[in-house]
Amino acid sequence: MHTVVVVLSRLRPSAVGWAVSRLVKSAFGPAAWPGLVFQKVLGSGEHGGFGLKPGLDHQGLFTAFSSPEAANNFLENAPQVKAYRDRSDEFFAALLSPVSCRGQWSGFHLEPPAQAKPVDTVELAQALNEAPRLASRPGLECSVASLTRASIRPLKARRFWAQSPDAEDDLAKAQGCLLAVGLGEAPLLRQATFSLWKDQAAMDAYAHSGAHQRAIEAAYGQKFFSESMFVRFHPLRLEGQWQGQRFLKQPGLGQAHLQQASNNG
Repeated sequence: MHTVVVVLSRLRPSAVGWAVSRLVKSAFGPAAWPGLVFQKVLGSGEHGGFGLKPGLDHQGLFTAFSSPEAANNFLENAPQVKAYRDRSDEFFAALLSPVSCRGQWSGFHLEPPAQAKPVDTVELAQALNEAPRLASRPGLECSVASLTRASIRPLKARRFWAQSPDAEDDLAKAQGCLLAVGLGEAPLLRQATFSLWKDQAAMDAYAHSGAHQRAIEAAYGQKFFSESMFVRFHPLRLEGQWQGQRFLKQPGLGQAHLQQASNNG
């Protein structure tokens, strides 16, 4: 089975040049790290959104590992993660266990646990010896995360993007969506969406209705994609702040929590 770390960063203005260099260097492959099996450094739209205008001060990191222990070690100790923390006005990180995966990303397929069910997070927390600083305060529960990504055929890009605004508007209004960010490896043609949801029902309600459903039917019916991947995750640990919301994971619980950030922390 694989375990995934997702990092989101809203960088300080002084760090934009560093962030651009990260995107360039990522083309030469990821730095070595124990248990690392896959990594993508991702840009974002303006304000972390889904538009065509790039947001040079927003960046994401998607990394997969061969075990939960390796993923947690990366999140706690990797220089890459520390560099994002140190340069960010807002920093968010998630440790995720895939529950289901359809498709591939650059030929890579995430392997969920053999029985395709959430990891026992009490047992995992004990194994990882998560620090007391992760203790949570009351907030909205988050029980599912998702990643959708696609390589868009160049001749289909215009039709794909024509479908996008309505689906994005529906996502912004979707009940139970706690976080959604647009990410991409390359402008226009290699796009991804990462989102957190209160529960599976909320995610399904968005996925199977309205503009998103119409966009998916058009995408697959008209063969917009040369490659795509959809992953559903069980969140094991959330931390940090994104768009004014603070995410904290209590060790040993099966759900992560969210609370509004306050000035007094």
